[in-house]
Amino acid sequence: QVRLVESGGGTVAAGGSLTLSCTASGVRTNNACMGWFRQTPGKKREEFAIAMIGNDGIEYDDSVKDRFSVSRDNAKNIMYLQMNSLKPEDTAIYSCAADIRRTGSDGTSCYRRDFMYDSWGQGTLVTVSS
Repeated sequence: QVRLVESGGGTVAAGGSLTLSCTASGVRTNNACMGWFRQTPGKKREEFAIAMIGNDGIEYDDSVKDRFSVSRDNAKNIMYLQMNSLKPEDTAIYSCAADIRRTGSDGTSCYRRDFMYDSWGQGTLVTVSS
């Protein structure tokens, strides 16, 4: 059974930084496509991952490119999201997800679309104050 647990959320002033962690069990981080999604309060979860990592590479949404960085520590089975230059509009619940049917290698590709992911964490709240 796959379990994903996010941590590291909190409140930070605009321009600050936070690092989120997604600890995985039941799946190896280097044996799945993994992504970070966010949901702004009062809105639906965004349909596309803001950051995705797989064996075929990394992709970012334009809204976070050059500010956020996704990585994974396969020995610890943790995926990270380093968030820099945070803006108030980054305030959201951040969730990690895994697509365990694909790895980005062995003939498979990773995708950012939410319906490709079959395992989800509960989310962690990030609040950016102006």
